[in-house]
Amino acid sequence: MQIAVLTFDGFNELDSFVAAAILNRLKAKGWAAHITSPTEQVTSMNGVTISRQRPIEFAAEADAVLIGSGIKTREIAADTELLSRFKLDPSRQLIAAQCSGTLLLAKLGLIGGLPACTDLTTKPWVIEAGVKVLDAPFVAHGNVATAGGCLASQYLVTWMIARGASLRDAEEAMHYVAPVGEKALYVDRAIAAVSPFLSADRSLAA
Repeated sequence: MQIAVLTFDGFNELDSFVAAAILNRLKAKGWAAHITSPTEQVTSMNGVTISRQRPIEFAAEADAVLIGSGIKTREIAADTELLSRFKLDPSRQLIAAQCSGTLLLAKLGLIGGLPACTDLTTKPWVIEAGVKVLDAPFVAHGNVATAGGCLASQYLVTWMIARGASLRDAEEAMHYVAPVGEKALYVDRAIAAVSPFLSADRSLAA
């Protein structure tokens, strides 16, 4: 499973780094999450500059795509030339968006009339884009999932691992990163958040 973690200038470190780190717990199974950006380097909302691992066009060939948030998402959402550089296909890809990343999904036409999750700051912009926003941390419709809140990345990756590998793999990945003394609590909460949105046949080819 090759995963593009879309990371733009002004990105939120929690979204991109936490998600990529947990997804890469499955390296032994052939998984790889790549920081994917439109430029060679991007600088976070807190001034951390990093080099991309893949160009933005990689999103079109990835098995899964996760869109993080950032302080420049509204600018990105209005940049039609940039949006045209990454093609997403929910018929063959798992697609997840966190916080203001949900606005990009809306602009790409991948949410339609379905309700979605986002953060409180982005909520009015997503509503303005014609999307109903839920007061919930996570929701999924088929192969598209959205989450609201910086720490909700754990729900997106739990869902992605459960769909792309197995529920057991998702539990093990979350167990590894959860705080000592609270591991069962974190695992149970993550599984409870995503399990209503897992189909009977939740595994995809990894």
